[in-house]
Amino acid sequence: MNRNKFKESLENKNEFTVTWELVPGRGAHEKAQENAIFAAGQAARGGRIDALSITDNPGGKPALSAAYLGTEILKLGIEPLVHFTCKDKNRNQIESELYALNRAGVKNLLVMTGDYPTSGFAGRPKPVFDLDPVHVLQLISDMNKGLEIKEANKSTFQQPGDFFAGSVVSPFKATEAELMGQYQKLRKKISHGAAFIVTQLGFDARKFHEVLQFIRGIDANLPVIGNLYILPYGAARMMNTNQLPGCVVPDKLLAEIDQERNAEDKGVGARLLRAAKMYALMKGMGFDGVDIGGHNVKYEQVEYIIDKGEELSADWMKLIEEFNYPQSHGFYFFAREEKTGLNTTDPEDRANLQPEIPAGINYKLMRLFHHLFFTPGKNLYPLLHSHYAGVKNPRRYKFEHMLKVVGNGCRDCGDCALLDMAYLCPMSQCPKNQRNGPCGGSYDGWCEVFPNEKKCIWVRAYAMLKAYNEEEQLENQYLPPANWDLYQTSAWYNYYTGRDHSSGKKEENGQKEQLADNNQS
Repeated sequence: MNRNKFKESLENKNEFTVTWELVPGRGAHEKAQENAIFAAGQAARGGRIDALSITDNPGGKPALSAAYLGTEILKLGIEPLVHFTCKDKNRNQIESELYALNRAGVKNLLVMTGDYPTSGFAGRPKPVFDLDPVHVLQLISDMNKGLEIKEANKSTFQQPGDFFAGSVVSPFKATEAELMGQYQKLRKKISHGAAFIVTQLGFDARKFHEVLQFIRGIDANLPVIGNLYILPYGAARMMNTNQLPGCVVPDKLLAEIDQERNAEDKGVGARLLRAAKMYALMKGMGFDGVDIGGHNVKYEQVEYIIDKGEELSADWMKLIEEFNYPQSHGFYFFAREEKTGLNTTDPEDRANLQPEIPAGINYKLMRLFHHLFFTPGKNLYPLLHSHYAGVKNPRRYKFEHMLKVVGNGCRDCGDCALLDMAYLCPMSQCPKNQRNGPCGGSYDGWCEVFPNEKKCIWVRAYAMLKAYNEEEQLENQYLPPANWDLYQTSAWYNYYTGRDHSSGKKEENGQKEQLADNNQS
């Protein structure tokens, strides 16, 4: 197989990998596309960039396909790093696009949820979110081994692929529940095949250090790339007001950038120097590389950041205080180290922190309901199991439907996840249908799509479970994609007869319940 220079660079611990983000616009032959190809040619000739990362419909708006642009860039002699999102494609289209990329020799993928769709032809498009990033990483891992296709009671295997797939994480979260949701999902991404991790956009040195330490605690050799953004005032103001979900610019930094734009060069020199200092800071901390982004960035500016960053990296610890940008009342996973201003290796004691949302009467009733009716081998479970085993028609029950619509906003997917995430439904209450953890777009606990209106359901689930010291449940379980063969059938029937995803968990859950009862007695 052909060499993958990006992968080789990341796996060589003596190199510091640099990627540069390109943003294709809408259209086939417009200026944005021509600019991207021109920049890619410069980077290929310059030899300083290890891969060009290509955004996929950023902002939820249509643009030239990142996958297709990746094939063009590969022909120029430089590796593309294609952003591979879940928002616009169902699982079949995802698989098809992966086959196309594999055939074209595009190997490097950055798997993420993606921005919620906002506009398109004749109005807002319908979001898809059929798979989440954990599912896609598992699919890619299976494809690299030779995907097994089961049809007509026999299996065939596809030829193995050669993808190098990574994923993203955002440590820039203000609340305990938000941050822990990010890290719980990160563990799943790594265990399901993420070969490298790229951080979300932020400017807090202690948070960069935190996420690096956290990942090193999972896998000391997993490559980690820091997000480095050349930040002008306009973008800073949008990020400060949460108009670009997941990107965090605190008031203190916004005020500094506001002053800088009064300079003769409109602040260009100051923001390039800030980026170079971030390069030095991340290299000094032990990151394996940086991803350089920004609007209308020129190749010579990227070279300046690399050269100046290398120059400053020898004294990187002197730069820590310059990137002291904590969020108001922000939560950190590790305790602060007073000497450096970064983190110790000791996690903060979360046991005494109160849940951000109280466990209400509905949650308490749902726990009781589950204990009585859905605990294998106990209480009313055997009776209901026997009843549903004799039912011939799995279509939804009116009583079940009405009860779950009122209590949970049920949409009759038939493959119910209520038992897995604090009796909250990811299919109806999460706009992105995330079944294995939150996306990166929440802000102060609020959902990206409904800011200041609805709390992220993963924040709510964490809080509910923490009230019972069960929050680790969200980290230790994997929810497969919803099986749409079960759509508009009875989820209770599917649960009791073993047709849904929970069939393999029942014995394990029953053992846990029994152990808990034994401990209490």
